[in-house]
Amino acid sequence: MNWILLIIAGFFEVGFATCLGKAKETSGMTSTLWMVGFFVALSISMALLYKATQTLPIGTAYAVWTGVGAVGTVLVGIFVFKEPATFWRLFFLFTLISSIIGLKFVSAH
Repeated sequence: MNWILLIIAGFFEVGFATCLGKAKETSGMTSTLWMVGFFVALSISMALLYKATQTLPIGTAYAVWTGVGAVGTVLVGIFVFKEPATFWRLFFLFTLISSIIGLKFVSAH
C-alpha cells in the first residue's frame, strides 16, 4: 500500500511543478490561483511521502518520489509547455524510468 501512496505522492509532485509553470505564464488572480494549487499539491505530496516512509527505506522512497516527479514533470513540459522532445532527453528519461523500476525491485519492502 505504501508503494501506491509513494507513486501518488510523485504525481502530486508533478502537480505542484505544473502549477509553478502555469503561475509563471500567467499574472494577477490567475497566477495566485495557480500558486494556491502549488501549495495544496505540495502539502499532499509531502504528507503522502511522509506516510510512505513509515515502512519504506527513506533513501529508496525519496529516490522513487523524485524520479516519478521528474519523469512526470518532463512529460508535462513536453506535452503542456511545448518543451523539446529530443532524442537525448527521451533517452535519459527512459534511463530514469529504468532506475526507478530497478529501485523498486531491489528494495526490501
